[in-house]
Amino acid sequence: MSQIEKEKVAAALAAVIDPSLGRIGDITIDGGAVYAAIEVDPAKGAALEPMRQAAQAALEQLPGITQAQAILTAERASPPPLTVKGGAGKGGAGGFSHKISSRPVAPQVKRIVAVASGKGGVGKSTVAANLAAAFAMMGKRTGLLDADIYGSSQPVMMGLSGRPQTGADDMIIPPVCDIAGHALKVMSMGFFVDRGAPVIWRGPMVHSAIQQLFRDVEWGALDMLVVDLPPGTGDAQLSLAQYVPLSGAVIVSTPQEVALTEAEKGLRMFEKTNVPVMGMIENMSHHTCTNCGHREDIFGHGGVRTAAQRLKVPFLGEIPLMPDVRIQADAGLPIVAANPMHPASESFMNIAARIWTMLPEKKAAV
Repeated sequence: MSQIEKEKVAAALAAVIDPSLGRIGDITIDGGAVYAAIEVDPAKGAALEPMRQAAQAALEQLPGITQAQAILTAERASPPPLTVKGGAGKGGAGGFSHKISSRPVAPQVKRIVAVASGKGGVGKSTVAANLAAAFAMMGKRTGLLDADIYGSSQPVMMGLSGRPQTGADDMIIPPVCDIAGHALKVMSMGFFVDRGAPVIWRGPMVHSAIQQLFRDVEWGALDMLVVDLPPGTGDAQLSLAQYVPLSGAVIVSTPQEVALTEAEKGLRMFEKTNVPVMGMIENMSHHTCTNCGHREDIFGHGGVRTAAQRLKVPFLGEIPLMPDVRIQADAGLPIVAANPMHPASESFMNIAARIWTMLPEKKAAV
């Protein structure tokens, strides 16, 4: 779309946005899709939803527009974006800007894979951490992005703490975890929030934060970026599916029916947003007693395999429920790196190898 047409987008927005309540932020156009941010006072965000809806309706009426989205985003408090200076405030992260960056999305990253789940408590973050470690141990240049804004856990699982440094052009330098001699780059909102402090943000703020974690971080040249998504099908998942060039998504679930029902919702969301679902993983598949060797299917067994067959997606493998996996996560080094010969490590390595063979050479176009 030409600059003149972009001005038409701005004009359409100006016709419905009260300048005393909000101002036009970044406008992104990709073919027939248009995305617009409206900068508002975050304290008034909920009350301004009708204005957002009017703005989106105005965009949808423009000739040639096939997809449109308008979001409310908080006004920039202080430059630069995603700065690591300052402490965490009430319900937020110290110095974290909510303005959408205009930088490209991880331009040197070849493949981006999301690890998702329909509900919490199925071990998705542990799976994401160990898959990222497995890719690193396979010799792939790997990064791990913790996109669970409200429940960041990867800093603990990777044994990392402290605020990241900034480099040239105020780009954030991701901390590095040593995985058996291989460097794994890690970025998380947990680095910007004091431990135990809640992140109390509305959807638009989550959207802009995720954008920044991709655009304002110096990921460098990577073969693989693993993204640990929050559970469910909310703002974070939608932001990622619509505005990040995902190579694919992996769904994690336990075998029990209540988890599988929610897992299917997550799978359908990715299908509706044209993100390839690479397959499903059964976590906590079975437990073997360390004393007597008796096997017990605490959450059932085989449910994810059956669901994958019904939903016509690959079944990627099953991971046993074993204390060592939890112990290593709490200790800050994934089981894959701490004990490569462990049965759970073998499961993670096999699943990672299968995912790798399914991936395209390059990520999708933005």
